[in-house]
Amino acid sequence: MSWSQPLRGVVPPLCTPLDSAGEVDTASLARLVEHLIGGGVHGLFALGSSSEVAFLTDRQRAVALDTVVEAAAGRVPVLAGVIDMTTPRVVEHARAAHAAGAEALVATAPFYARTHPVEIARHFRTLRERVDVPLFAYDVPVSVHSKLSAGLVRELAEDGTIVGLKDSSGDEGSLRRLLVELGGRHGRADGPAPDFSILTGSELTVDAVLLAGVDGVVPGLGNVDPAGYVRLYDAVRGGDLDTAVKEQERLVELFGLVDAGPESEMGRNSSAIGAFKHALSLLGVFTQGTTAVSQIQLSADSIAVVERHLRAAGLLPVR
Repeated sequence: MSWSQPLRGVVPPLCTPLDSAGEVDTASLARLVEHLIGGGVHGLFALGSSSEVAFLTDRQRAVALDTVVEAAAGRVPVLAGVIDMTTPRVVEHARAAHAAGAEALVATAPFYARTHPVEIARHFRTLRERVDVPLFAYDVPVSVHSKLSAGLVRELAEDGTIVGLKDSSGDEGSLRRLLVELGGRHGRADGPAPDFSILTGSELTVDAVLLAGVDGVVPGLGNVDPAGYVRLYDAVRGGDLDTAVKEQERLVELFGLVDAGPESEMGRNSSAIGAFKHALSLLGVFTQGTTAVSQIQLSADSIAVVERHLRAAGLLPVR
């Protein structure tokens, strides 16, 4: 599929199914691609946080991305995360993703070493210069410990370094200020970067941020209920705000499955990713819900919590 700007719509960050040995379950991953495209999504984001990209070896990353690109078969664009600690490592991932057929790349700021905004800007510019593929910046300070400022995003948008932003900062006020700085909902064509895409990673405020001018959503929960997020997106775009609010509230209730694993027993990443994977297993998409080492696996009691949420959301029959 040829790249067109700006990217809009629902672009789920695909979970990566693993078998009991911890290897990528390619058959389940191909079924996930069909599940998402069948739900009407507008793109696929492979190798993001919901993909457990930080846990995968380079070989496993390649297997996962090759599987997604092949299964998508050009029906929707595939974005590939090229997330790593330093610029040289990210460039290597980017070259591999380009060779695999990804239509766009998604990169965070460098991390581990403390960075300065000038270094972050140089990181994105170097990546764009060395790999000629559309590039999205991924703002996720909880993981990389630096926040992409509105000024830096605008600068990189204006000079063509990045074509979009995936905002997972959780800072809705900062996101709104960025939208205004880039032209606002009613003035994007006159803004400094009219073809620039802003995508939110928040599952819970999609209706509000779409109204504010965000172009689309990258919801981890969209693995489980892609059609629900497409209905929400279509309702907002069609001006049916009552339907949009009802759909958003249903998804908020469904999102409660991320807390299925007790906080006293496991980290929130283990609980959330495990819940997504077991939900997909209960829906018949994944063979099993294994998460990568060293995350803690969900217990039978926690999986039962996930199942109750699926039934309450209408995704499984009520018993």
